[in-house]
Amino acid sequence: MKIGVAAGAIAATIVGASVPITGMLEGYPVLTGQAMRYALGAAVLLLVARRLPMPSWRDIPPLLGVVVSGMLGFNALLLAAQQYAEPGFVAAVMGGAPIALALLSRKRTTSAVVGAVVVAAGIVLLSGGGSWHGPGLVLALLTLVGEVCFTLFSVGVVGRLGVLGVATWTCLFATVIGAVLGTFVGGWQVPDARQTFALVLLATVVTALAFGLWYFAVNRLGSGRAGVLIGLMPVSGLVASVLLGAQQLTLVSALGAITVALGCVIGLRGPQTAQEPPADLAVERAAPSVT
Repeated sequence: MKIGVAAGAIAATIVGASVPITGMLEGYPVLTGQAMRYALGAAVLLLVARRLPMPSWRDIPPLLGVVVSGMLGFNALLLAAQQYAEPGFVAAVMGGAPIALALLSRKRTTSAVVGAVVVAAGIVLLSGGGSWHGPGLVLALLTLVGEVCFTLFSVGVVGRLGVLGVATWTCLFATVIGAVLGTFVGGWQVPDARQTFALVLLATVVTALAFGLWYFAVNRLGSGRAGVLIGLMPVSGLVASVLLGAQQLTLVSALGAITVALGCVIGLRGPQTAQEPPADLAVERAAPSVT
């Protein structure tokens, strides 16, 4: 269990700290930029994986669900939501993701639900709330759905294809879909040096590494328990912003970070038997390569 917690915590920390890197792509075509990011991420994963299991027909729907809702859709909705709502409001709404994952888990536990509620409260403190107008609330809620679907759709298929298998196939599908859609929406554009640096970093660290670690954590802990670790994303984002001088550390944000940490401790308590069904041989073979 400790390995799963460590993997999930590292993945969440990487994603949260990558927010300033994502900002370097402001103004760059969203879909084609994602296509290039996931293409490079898939290439890295293919180099790491010993073998790539072929998905069956029953694996395709959940893999596409991850891609459409939790990858391409999530990133597009996140950008759209911030046009009609303050970032703090969007972050506060997304704080409901741990609660949703805890409640929707096939083997939910009281500790996971309580921990998720505490984590959500900490995220609201961290984000400072915020306001919205027009479709801002709807877009923020859809972003929340995408965040939840990224984990939920992977629960079953990661047990059949393995950690690296799911991470690689979702990146491959996202590459194709993003390239096709991006050709008609946004078009293609040669990235400059700054954008190239951002794309490479997002592809190698945030995609190839963090995706694999997160799916490993979901497999080990279950979606409900792993969900509380999502609270570490805004915490690491806060730390990165403070270190870069983009934001000041306030008493309220510090209390929010402490609250998130407390929620993680509560949510991860309890017997290990409450986790999702154990992984099959494919996951066991893939796990050493991820860690």
